Amino acid sequence: MPELYSCATPQHEVLEALRWMRTLIAEGKARTEEIAIAATSPADFDDHVLALSRDSNLPIHFVQGIKAVATADGQTAAALADVLVKGLSQERVRRLFRRLDGTPAIADLPPGWPRVLPTDAPLTTVQRWEQAFAQATPNDWPEGVDRSARVLDILRLLERGPAVALEAGKQLLPKLPLKLWERALEEGPPAALPVTLIHLRVDDKLEPASHPIWTSAISLAAAPRPFVRLLALNAGRWPRRISEDRLIPDNIIEIKDLDPLPVADGDRRDFATIIASAKHASISFSRRDVEGRLLGRSPLIGDFNLNYLSRGRIPSHAASESDRLLARPSEFRKTPIAKSGLGSWQDWYRPQITAHDGLVGRTHPRLQKVFRQPMSATSLRMLLRDPIRFVWRYALGWRQPEEAEEPRTLDALAFGILVHDILQAAVSTLESNGGFGKAKPQAIEKAVGDAAVSVASLWESEQPVPPPIIWRNSLESIREASTRALTYRLDPMPKQKSWTEIPFGTQDRKERNDLPWDPSHLVEIPKTGIVIQGHIDRLDLSGDESSARVIDYKTGRLKKGRADIVVDGGKELQRCLYAFAVRTLLGHKVDVEASLLYPRAPDGEQALFTLSNVDAALELLATAIATARTSLEKGVALPGIDAGEDHNDFAFALPANENYLSRKRPLADQHLGDAIKIWEAN
Repeated sequence: MPELYSCATPQHEVLEALRWMRTLIAEGKARTEEIAIAATSPADFDDHVLALSRDSNLPIHFVQGIKAVATADGQTAAALADVLVKGLSQERVRRLFRRLDGTPAIADLPPGWPRVLPTDAPLTTVQRWEQAFAQATPNDWPEGVDRSARVLDILRLLERGPAVALEAGKQLLPKLPLKLWERALEEGPPAALPVTLIHLRVDDKLEPASHPIWTSAISLAAAPRPFVRLLALNAGRWPRRISEDRLIPDNIIEIKDLDPLPVADGDRRDFATIIASAKHASISFSRRDVEGRLLGRSPLIGDFNLNYLSRGRIPSHAASESDRLLARPSEFRKTPIAKSGLGSWQDWYRPQITAHDGLVGRTHPRLQKVFRQPMSATSLRMLLRDPIRFVWRYALGWRQPEEAEEPRTLDALAFGILVHDILQAAVSTLESNGGFGKAKPQAIEKAVGDAAVSVASLWESEQPVPPPIIWRNSLESIREASTRALTYRLDPMPKQKSWTEIPFGTQDRKERNDLPWDPSHLVEIPKTGIVIQGHIDRLDLSGDESSARVIDYKTGRLKKGRADIVVDGGKELQRCLYAFAVRTLLGHKVDVEASLLYPRAPDGEQALFTLSNVDAALELLATAIATARTSLEKGVALPGIDAGEDHNDFAFALPANENYLSRKRPLADQHLGDAIKIWEAN
């Protein structure tokens, strides 16, 4: 009588089948060529069997063939179908060219050519690709030769879509992927290529006479093997249900007259044949499906003795190394990764601060390296308000994944960047035409409009943009904010000269020759040992360089109480840092005025907020930065006040257990000590 096993899920069934196979081979009960695993619908289990077969290093022959897309050749064809059907994008094109690497179709393209592309741009049209290539010089290309013409030729072909599927396949695909491509086109229309490719199967190149087989019940019944494992003995699978003919219902012609051997009868016959022919038969069924729904038992099971298999049981022979460790918790617990994971989990719940909460070694080399590099206002804010995120971002180099597809809206960060780019272009134009300080509102509005057109065109070639109507509306709002920023009434300085996006502590990307200082000159904050760099939104300088005005544009919404803000708990650093940079680079005798300007402030409300005491603000900030650096160098890299903010892009790295921050933050504040005083500063 066959052995009957009850498994938790279909995946568990496949795992138990591999364990069963490993046991037969290890104990010498069966040779590999005598073993078979079968189901009425093997396609439902193909992915699980293939994955576990490779993980367990047990090569299993797929009688019905493996999915073409599970092979390298199938992936090459699938990459081409993805581009043709879904359209151009940098991600899809990069994938296709990676799959075609080394093939005759792109033999003239040097390795590493995609480095000339802007990494964040989606590039969803050939025009966008042309704009991106136009920004690159021949020296940017490997070997110093511009190969964009060849890439664009291929892209123009791909942009034509499924209509040129056969032509694209012949031009781009190597021999074996091309065969799959042509088979898929015979199976269905070009627009259905992603679907038809999935259903294609290829030979796995394993000899069935010397390997275990994975097959359908009907094939196994035709060529029985002495050791068999039958999967999915659930109601509706063994035997499969007979469906009424949709065109000729049973009340007109009975199904038995149309189909002499219904599928259910065939399954019963195959089951009986397999069991009768086998020397050793083992069958199993799942208690639940992959979505957790209860499943019924097949009527073919009968009175077989049932063996319950727990998902976490310890098998006599594991299917693979990972299965062995999973099934033997005591053994897995001794591994370094298990010790670390368990220790981390326990430490998150301890009522004290531990290494898993952010305590690191004193004077860690990575932290020393970070503090030797120039820092920006953004990095200093993170140092002051969330030390653990500072370590993740700047010491470990973690990055938030960039958006690859076209966004639906323009986020606040992109809005602000566009405003600053337009302001820089507009002020540069006005300065070269008589000076920004003397420009009339009409001239400023025209300069902003021209700058908006050029900046938007460049942005479209390098960054993802929303749909056209949303993009146009966003550009109109950006143009309006930029115009208000430049037309805001400020007292003109004698012989005033103005700059926007003026760098300090770093090279000028625009290579301008009229800057008031050497942009590469180092700017160090007193008593901190920290060098800063950045770009000042706007600098107005009198002709005798005795007075300067620093403007930091804020494109967000104006909040109440801005007039009383100095450093805002460490959030507002640019205004103070920019003023200090100007004083350092132009000399301490210059009188510096530092202000925030909100161009989107409602009419009639105050939009300009000037720092009343620059020296006092700098002293406060320098003390806070020095304290935060000392704390971090002592190894206190703990979550700060910003750890729980809604827009924390590193929130995924924090423990996902409930109330972690509410438990640990008070303890973290005690360890941070004086470093948290800045959080209360206005």
